[in-house]
Amino acid sequence: MRNSMLKLAGISVAISAMALSAPAFAQDEAAEAAGPITVSGGAALVSDYRFRGVSLSDKGFAIQPYLTVKHESGLYVGAWGSNIADNAGDDLELDLYAGFSGGDKLTYDIGATYYVYPGVSSVNYVEFTGKLGSTFGPATLGVQLSYVPSQDNTGNDDNIYLGSNATIAVPNSPISIVGTLGMEDGAFTSGSDKLDWSLGLNAAVSGFTLGASYVDTNRRSIFAPKDSSSGLIFTVSYGF
Repeated sequence: MRNSMLKLAGISVAISAMALSAPAFAQDEAAEAAGPITVSGGAALVSDYRFRGVSLSDKGFAIQPYLTVKHESGLYVGAWGSNIADNAGDDLELDLYAGFSGGDKLTYDIGATYYVYPGVSSVNYVEFTGKLGSTFGPATLGVQLSYVPSQDNTGNDDNIYLGSNATIAVPNSPISIVGTLGMEDGAFTSGSDKLDWSLGLNAAVSGFTLGASYVDTNRRSIFAPKDSSSGLIFTVSYGF
């Protein structure tokens, strides 16, 4: 796990370097119009990597960098990574994603993610996701439907996840209240419905986002059969 964290830390440093160079580049190109391509990225340090309520880092720390390239049309591609535990490979997860997003009052995002586990290709799988979101005063609400079609690496069974999220900005402060609720059924829950939920606070401080959330689920997952108990998760993230 230590080697995996060092690999992810190296990637995070590279992404951070891009972020630090961005202001100078923007200043040099201030007179030019914005191009059709935008690049965003960042990294997070979490006290426990939770995926839909389940710990994939065995309640250990995880480093999670990401990078997204988006065209003005709404098309985007990107990658996200994290160290994980109990993996027979390199103890890494790499998510390669692509999709199309847009909208104003009602936002939408339709895409696909390929979950890659280096060294253990027998557990790689593809998931398709659709998201809708909107803002009502200080609250931003969103829903998502994710579908994993039947494939060899999921035991020739499909999986469905229905999730919702809410963010409520506290007036005149850098703090937001955040919460999620999700339900999953299929290949990853051994045919039994699984619920997960979280509630916490985020605060924007000097360009960083600090977070603390209580996360829980009512059922174990095949990804982490040993431990899906509740926990308080802390996060420090930076993005550009």
